Amino acid sequence: MDALSVAVRANLPVILWGAPGTGKTSAVLALGARLGLPVEAVVGSIREPSDFAGLPVLRDGGTWFAPPRWAERLAAAGEGILFLDELTTAPPAVQAAMLRVVLERVVGDLTLPSGVRIVAAANPPALAADGWDLAAPLANRLIHLDWEVSAASVAEGFTAGFDVRDPGDWTPPEPGAVGRARALVGAFLRVRPELVLAVPDEPVRAWPSPRTWELTATALACAGGDERVRAELVVGAVGAAAGFELLSWLRDLDLPDPELLLTDPLAPLPDRVDRVHAVLGSVVAHVAADGGADSWQRAWTLVGRVARRTPDVAATAARSLAARRPEGAVLPSAVLELAPILRSAGLMP
Repeated sequence: MDALSVAVRANLPVILWGAPGTGKTSAVLALGARLGLPVEAVVGSIREPSDFAGLPVLRDGGTWFAPPRWAERLAAAGEGILFLDELTTAPPAVQAAMLRVVLERVVGDLTLPSGVRIVAAANPPALAADGWDLAAPLANRLIHLDWEVSAASVAEGFTAGFDVRDPGDWTPPEPGAVGRARALVGAFLRVRPELVLAVPDEPVRAWPSPRTWELTATALACAGGDERVRAELVVGAVGAAAGFELLSWLRDLDLPDPELLLTDPLAPLPDRVDRVHAVLGSVVAHVAADGGADSWQRAWTLVGRVARRTPDVAATAARSLAARRPEGAVLPSAVLELAPILRSAGLMP
C-alpha cells in the first residue's frame, strides 16, 4: 500500500496483481478519496477498442475520434485516477487500444491532463473469468505490484475498519533527484549492459527495457529513504533478477556528496570505474538542477581530475556538461587541459 501511494503521488503507472475479492478496487477508490482525486473506474471486459481509441465522428468537415465520457470528466477535472480494473479480462484488441492511454495519456483525440494518474488491477489469468495474459507492450508500460492480504489485517479490518494509508507526508523529490537517479541507473547499465533489454521468452509481468529503466529511475528518486517501498517499485518495474541486482549495487556504492566534490578539489574519488561513472553523472545532474554558472565551471575541474585517470569516463561527463552550459558561463581554464578529452567527445575540432 505504501508503494501504491508513492506511485500515485509520483504519477507512475502501476498495476496491482492479486486474487479476486481482496480489496484492490476498494483500496484504489479509498486512496483517491483520501487524496481528493476523482476516480474513473473502467472495466476492460465490458469495453470496446473504441472506448480508448475514440469513436470516429464528423466534426467541422473532418473526422474526430470522440473520447468517452469518463475521459471527458477526467479532462474537465484536470487531475484524477484512471483505474483500469480487471485488466486481464480485456481481450487483446482492447489491450492494444489501451497502449496510448497508459503511455501518452491520449484517448481518441483528447489528451488527458498530466495530473491524471494511471492505476490498473488484474487477477492472474488462471483466476480471471475468461482471462488473457497481459500483452507484452502493455505490461512493459506499468510497474507491477503484488497485492497481498494477511489474515491479521483482514481480521483487524473487520474489527476496527479497513485502513487506507495516508501518503500526505510524501514530498516530491528535490530538484535534480530524478537526474541523479538516472545517472545511477546509467552507471549500473554500463556495468551490466546485457540488462538494458532482456525480453522474456514467455509471458511475464516485468522485465528490463529502456522504458522500464526510465520508470525505475523515477521510482528511485520518489521513494525516498524507505527501502521497502524502493524495492517494491524497482522490482515491479524491471523484475526480480535485475531489480535486486540494481538495489544491491546501489547499496554498496557509498558515493560522496556532489556538493562536496564541487567545493573541495582534494576530496577523494572512488577507485572503481562504475562508481566514477555514477559520481560524475550525479555531479552533472546536480549542476543541471542548480543552473548556476559557478557550479558549472567548478564541475570542469572535477572532470579534469577524472580525465587523468579514466579519460573515457571524463569524455562522457564533458559531453553532458557542455550540453548544459548556463547562459553567460565562462569556460574555466581547466577546459584547456581537457582538449584531448573534448576532441574524443566530439566537442572540439
